[in-house]
Amino acid sequence: MRVIPYILLLALLISSCHSARWSRTGTLPAGENPAIENYIKEYADLAMDEMRRTGVPASITLAQAAIESDYGRSRLALAANNHFGIKCHNGWKGRRIYHNDDRRGECFRRYRDVSESFRDHSDFLVQGSRYNFLFYLKQDDYRGWARGLKSAGYATNPRYADMLIDMIEKNDLHVYDQMVIGSKRQDQGKIYATLNTEKENGIKKTTDVSARTNLADDDYIIGRGSRVKVRNMVEYITISGNDTFDSLAGEFGLFSRELYMFNDLDDDAELREGQILYLHPKRNRAERGKEYHIVKEGETMHGISQLYGIRLRALYRKNRMEPGYEPPPGTELWLRKLKPEGL
Repeated sequence: MRVIPYILLLALLISSCHSARWSRTGTLPAGENPAIENYIKEYADLAMDEMRRTGVPASITLAQAAIESDYGRSRLALAANNHFGIKCHNGWKGRRIYHNDDRRGECFRRYRDVSESFRDHSDFLVQGSRYNFLFYLKQDDYRGWARGLKSAGYATNPRYADMLIDMIEKNDLHVYDQMVIGSKRQDQGKIYATLNTEKENGIKKTTDVSARTNLADDDYIIGRGSRVKVRNMVEYITISGNDTFDSLAGEFGLFSRELYMFNDLDDDAELREGQILYLHPKRNRAERGKEYHIVKEGETMHGISQLYGIRLRALYRKNRMEPGYEPPPGTELWLRKLKPEGL
């Protein structure tokens, strides 16, 4: 007669443990919660595309989106395609939706589709100065990214970093980071193998033989046509007479503000013929073999950052200079490592 109470007690203990795990993490493994599995299947490609474009780990993007949007079921996600809970903030000129959060009726960004939300999330991190340090981490260091987001104040929940890490590890989201990193290595290997072969033969090939041109040693043309070239593993174009920010944004599927941001340009900047314009965020250091640059007469820090495909703020930081300072001719700039103090 005592068997039934023991069975009931065991069932209660199992249920209690299960509930405790849910309350601790806020997530369940994908096999126990179909909403997670469906969400990952739906948006993994978007997250990987953003990782290729900006360097934000796909695992972090997916984990943040899943948690913030309740796997696409929150009011902000359903009514505004806002999967990251990004508020309007100063300077937001897009569509809006008002939602009760920390305060009643707060302003949140509203998007035309989910892909625009994912893109704006990546740009939000790239543009935000408080997140700069994250882009010095390895792209597969999702734990570092999770803890960094929390320390930078992305969310107020004291367990936010643990929630992200738990979501990633229980659902193997880090695999998507490795897929992107692996594909980049393959592409780079093919590119460098092609470059080495071509340099040995004394030629520069393009996708169109009739479009061959004289390029710098570190530049080459890629499959999107002879106009798009690559420097320091970042795609760029050279401005022609009819180009505008709006026309280029339409041509390459970008927002105009991204072109300003990727190229460290002010909002009132104007394009000039022959100018280099990057189509993706520049890198934090020059490519291997380009360790230093001696400043020449008339050169600016911005121009040098464009020359090597380095973020302007990273160039200043490496050389222990205050932003806005212009070094005199003859100054040696460090392009890959932090300049030692006293030099």
